[in-house]
Amino acid sequence: MKEQQVQWGSRLGFILAAAGSAVGLGAVWKFPYMVAQFGGGAFLLIFLIFTLLVGLPMLMVEFTLGRLGRRPSIETFKFLGGHRAYGLIGLLGNIAAFILLSFYSVVGGWIMVYFILAIGDILGMADVTAPGLFDAVTGTPWMVITGQAAFMLITAWIVTGGVEKGIERASKIMMPMLFLTFILLIARSMTLPGAMEGVEFLLMPDFSAITSEAVLFALGQSFFALSIGAMGMLTYASYVKDDVNLPHSGAYIVLTTVIITIFAGLAVFPAVASFGMQDEAQGPGLLFIILPKVFAEIAGGAWFYLLFILLFLFATLTSSISMIEINVSNVIKGRQEKRNRVTWIFAVLIFLFGVPSTLSMSVLSDVEIFSRSIFDTMDMLVSNIFMPLGALLATLFLGWKVDLGSVSQALDVKQGLIFRTWVFIIRYLLPVIILFVFITALM
Repeated sequence: MKEQQVQWGSRLGFILAAAGSAVGLGAVWKFPYMVAQFGGGAFLLIFLIFTLLVGLPMLMVEFTLGRLGRRPSIETFKFLGGHRAYGLIGLLGNIAAFILLSFYSVVGGWIMVYFILAIGDILGMADVTAPGLFDAVTGTPWMVITGQAAFMLITAWIVTGGVEKGIERASKIMMPMLFLTFILLIARSMTLPGAMEGVEFLLMPDFSAITSEAVLFALGQSFFALSIGAMGMLTYASYVKDDVNLPHSGAYIVLTTVIITIFAGLAVFPAVASFGMQDEAQGPGLLFIILPKVFAEIAGGAWFYLLFILLFLFATLTSSISMIEINVSNVIKGRQEKRNRVTWIFAVLIFLFGVPSTLSMSVLSDVEIFSRSIFDTMDMLVSNIFMPLGALLATLFLGWKVDLGSVSQALDVKQGLIFRTWVFIIRYLLPVIILFVFITALM
């Protein structure tokens, strides 16, 4: 088996690419409406605690496996485990990434459509605040399929450029633009009358609003905020040079993810509070239904909404490129001359697999699997089964199968108190937490 020959061009490139993989729908789309649903600042605080106690240790598990293996995920588990059967752990991650991108690209398609509509709104050719527009868009097959195809086209084009010239270069452009766009939106949102009410809602904990369900959702949000379980972080870590300190990089990535998550709240809630739409700002339609109404009330709001959609597109793309890279890397196995063809094959297959999810809001709306729409079923399979199971197996594998001396050497740390504490966490605490999330989510 030929080892990976490609590497990130720089430590910054790796951090930005890995942070971009983590920052996606979870931070920009899902987190704001979950905060609105589960009590604001209290939910944020619990999410932050879980991210540090659960997310960061799990991130380091994948990073360590990536550096030790320096191979695609399937080959890494075979190599470190000493038996072909261990490759099934990596295969599980590949399947998770494939299915995840199939319905992730559906939302990416919505974003592409709304990007065009936002431009049309500026030109006076469309109205993004029109009643029922979101249902009309998701209920029009040709429109959402075209959007999905365009999103997959951009994703595949970036990945064909390779690790350094494709993924790293795109991340170095999109992640700084993501930050800059957020700062512009936050600055405008915070200057609105009554904006501080939204800031207080986001940052001031009200534990009376917290329920056991909210705690569970906060745990789940922290679990998936760092893209753990699909082996994307393992894949990215396998491209890291030896002189890069993985614990420091992991801390920067978690910090970046947390900052962008908070930025998303600061961009949304002050504006929502300013126009008294707090009661409406719940559910997945927040970005596509409520925010257009909010921005319509602001001077130059059409331009700011276009900025927000562009930001959302960047966040979604930086995640999608890691999902397809997981599968591409396992097929090409370091042979970069195959990257172009294999990437486009996977892009087409993922697109075709995702079409039923795309149509689950229109012509296939009556089709249900396990009493769920096709889109929701795919989400359930990945979020509630494949990713938690992948994370559980990877954690147990590193904690009990891999030599601890090799682990400490890969992380470039001494086997002191901090290292032994981390080993205790991944051996005993994380499996229990993951099993809790896994079982509870299925109930």
